[in-house]
Amino acid sequence: MSEVKETPTSAVAADMADERLILSKGPAGIATMVWNRLKGGELGTLPVIVGLVVICAVFYAREPTFLSSRSLVTLTQFAAPTGIIALGIVLVLLLGEIDLSVGSVAGFTSAVMAVMVANHGASLLVALLSALGVGLLIGLVYATLHQVVGVPSFVFSLAGLLAFQGALLYTLGDQGTITLPQDSGLREFARDKFLTDAQAYGLVAIAVAAYVVSNVVGIRRRQVAGLTPPSLVGVLVKAAAMAVGLGFFCYYLGANDARGVGYLFTFFVLLVVLMDLLLRKTKWGRHVTAVGGNEEAARRSGIKVGLIYTSVFGLCSTFAALGGLMLAGQLTTVSQSSGTTDTNLTAIAAAVIGGTSLFGGRGSAYAALLGMLVLQAITAGLNLINVESEVRFMVTGAVLLLAVAIDSVSRRLRSSSGRG
Repeated sequence: MSEVKETPTSAVAADMADERLILSKGPAGIATMVWNRLKGGELGTLPVIVGLVVICAVFYAREPTFLSSRSLVTLTQFAAPTGIIALGIVLVLLLGEIDLSVGSVAGFTSAVMAVMVANHGASLLVALLSALGVGLLIGLVYATLHQVVGVPSFVFSLAGLLAFQGALLYTLGDQGTITLPQDSGLREFARDKFLTDAQAYGLVAIAVAAYVVSNVVGIRRRQVAGLTPPSLVGVLVKAAAMAVGLGFFCYYLGANDARGVGYLFTFFVLLVVLMDLLLRKTKWGRHVTAVGGNEEAARRSGIKVGLIYTSVFGLCSTFAALGGLMLAGQLTTVSQSSGTTDTNLTAIAAAVIGGTSLFGGRGSAYAALLGMLVLQAITAGLNLINVESEVRFMVTGAVLLLAVAIDSVSRRLRSSSGRG
């Protein structure tokens, strides 16, 4: 009997040993894989991207100046402060919780900063750090109420919404409104500072290089682990597309005497990228997703659930304070209405519209960016065609309802397809 030669185990990648995990290859295989994922409810950011494109197309058809360089510069600048607040909302939604007080916290902490600078002669840096410290302390109190006392997040954040509105009024006192000094660094950062062409293109080059390097390292790690690595050609093609897209974005925002990419919007994007990396690449981020998916299972697996809740609520309130400070710098004033208009609901709506699930365990830091761009595009477009503000609220509500409906449908599809 002739001897049969067996293929060494190392010759077959671990993720190719099971036919259910075989990666689809070629254009047809990739298309089939994508279609199966969509049928299984793995929609990702596709709905919000399609929605943003449709919104831009509709408003551009009505008023071509909607997509002018100056309009887009204004859109990105005004999206940033509330977008930073929405970034904190994304974190608490990942846990399946909610914070209804972020707008009030933003207004109160900005009042703390303004009073310290205008009335007590404190340096801007000390005032900013103090305001952020107050925001962090509020988050820690929330976490204590949730973990030690057992108060639901809806209840204590609703109480905080009312309490910090009162704290805002008390802090401002009879002044009512405080105008930031003309030479305030916060005012310049949030309103007047824009990247030069060299700075903008330099950041694009750094981003593309970081993307390529991180993927090459990932490919190497998968090879060492005996797994099938992604295609290097595919990585380079995506990097080229990223370079072209981001480069054109920077060029267009600076065209026709527009001011370009603002410091504030750049800061917002960098925060989103940082939080995305923390959520996807660190143990803390994986634990946040695990706790949001199934808290009891996460606790039994050894995850310190209490610390996760503390860190998330602390970050959420800190981001609320940071967004409030940026909004104060942009508006150049802090008043009794700071954070008490539609800031709160806009931040929550942005996180949900951007693709963060209300059921916990699913979402991305980019939801804050995409959702805020959608809402700001709706606001800017309706204002441009002279539609009344009440219509804007109704349209925003309809978009929010649609986003939640899509999330519910995709959740059922994932459940029926066994994807969880």
